[in-house]
Amino acid sequence: MNVCVVGLGKIGLPLAVQFCGKGHRVVGADVDERVVDLVNAGEEPFPGEKDLDVRLKEAVHSGLLSATRDTTAAVAGSDVVVVVVPLYVDAEGAPDFASMDAATQAVARGLRPGTLVSYETTHPVGTTRNRWGPMLESGSGLTAGLDFHLVFSPERVLTGRVFADLRRYPKLVGGICERSAEHGVAFYESALDFDTRPMLKKPNGVWDLGSTEAAELAKLAETTYRDVNIALANQFARFAARRGIDVARVIEACNTQPYSQIHQPGIAVGGHCIPVYPQIYLWGDPDASVVRAAREANAAMPAYVVGMLEAAYGELSGAHVLVLGVAYRGGVKESAFSGVFPTVARLRELGATAYVADPLFSTGEIAAMGLKPWQGEPVTAAIVQADHLEYRMLGAEDLPGVRVLVDGRRVTAPERWRGVRRLVIGA
Repeated sequence: MNVCVVGLGKIGLPLAVQFCGKGHRVVGADVDERVVDLVNAGEEPFPGEKDLDVRLKEAVHSGLLSATRDTTAAVAGSDVVVVVVPLYVDAEGAPDFASMDAATQAVARGLRPGTLVSYETTHPVGTTRNRWGPMLESGSGLTAGLDFHLVFSPERVLTGRVFADLRRYPKLVGGICERSAEHGVAFYESALDFDTRPMLKKPNGVWDLGSTEAAELAKLAETTYRDVNIALANQFARFAARRGIDVARVIEACNTQPYSQIHQPGIAVGGHCIPVYPQIYLWGDPDASVVRAAREANAAMPAYVVGMLEAAYGELSGAHVLVLGVAYRGGVKESAFSGVFPTVARLRELGATAYVADPLFSTGEIAAMGLKPWQGEPVTAAIVQADHLEYRMLGAEDLPGVRVLVDGRRVTAPERWRGVRRLVIGA
């Protein structure tokens, strides 16, 4: 089939490459001229996605993948359109539909009868049917479910391992009608590879959830669950610390029972998904008090960790503190909603000079984020914000002069920090 992928970001581009790997001819559409030029040259616009560099070159050189800024023209020549444009939220947690509206309007102008349109961008329940459907109909003159097919199929992958996750998890699909769902299931069955080993707990493949609303809720529910679970772990950790209990041993013990799956506490919850999607859920369900409390609890953790440092170190005004880790997750060069920002902000509020280092980011990149890159200046305290593997080997000799280390991820080795007061969350 001819496929148009709208949005060549960290999810959209790997998806486009995956579709090419199954023999489909794909045109990727993006508003960023730099991204379009790099893709057409067979070069990654962003680093860190496993196997993308090789598979992208193969797709481009085979003639199966090209990129354009003209979304409407790309849609007009396609049998399937997959939309993976980011949806943002404002400071109050309300969705900002501007980018998605613009993309949908461009799709509508090129829409032909018989086309399947699949939205993979996470959004509030009911958006596919009540917002995108009418917008596509208005811009095309066609009727959803009759002249073209419309589904929602959430992305369920993590950056850095997209191709593996596409094989690992069932692909969820929900249509605005039965015929739309049938077309959505057939497309994804033809476009993805699945791990079908018999030892899997659940059958893999494409699952029709019965409606776009069910598929939308499934995405919001699975990500919101993680935020709530982490918040619970953080609450346990804060209580355990007050009582002199090591929460890590408690959680390990609890999780030997199959009904307990407590996550790990930590300094922050970052990334494009977990801090954002609970807010999108709350926008549609403002009475969800458990979700709201969890979001607030996790958002408070960076300040809590700085408080741990202050209690152990003393007055932080004038102190030079090194924050280790820009990335929101270890091994991934991504800073979206990273805990580094509220951590540094709180340190600055208390009068400390906050330096920042990360093995994945250059000093220029760190400075461009409004952070002060560490270039070997003397520091007397440190906070571990990201669980990079490199920090497992870090020790007191690497940071001479440091008196207190707060490891917000439990990634450092205690024996390497003799002579330094080392603190962890929940102990």
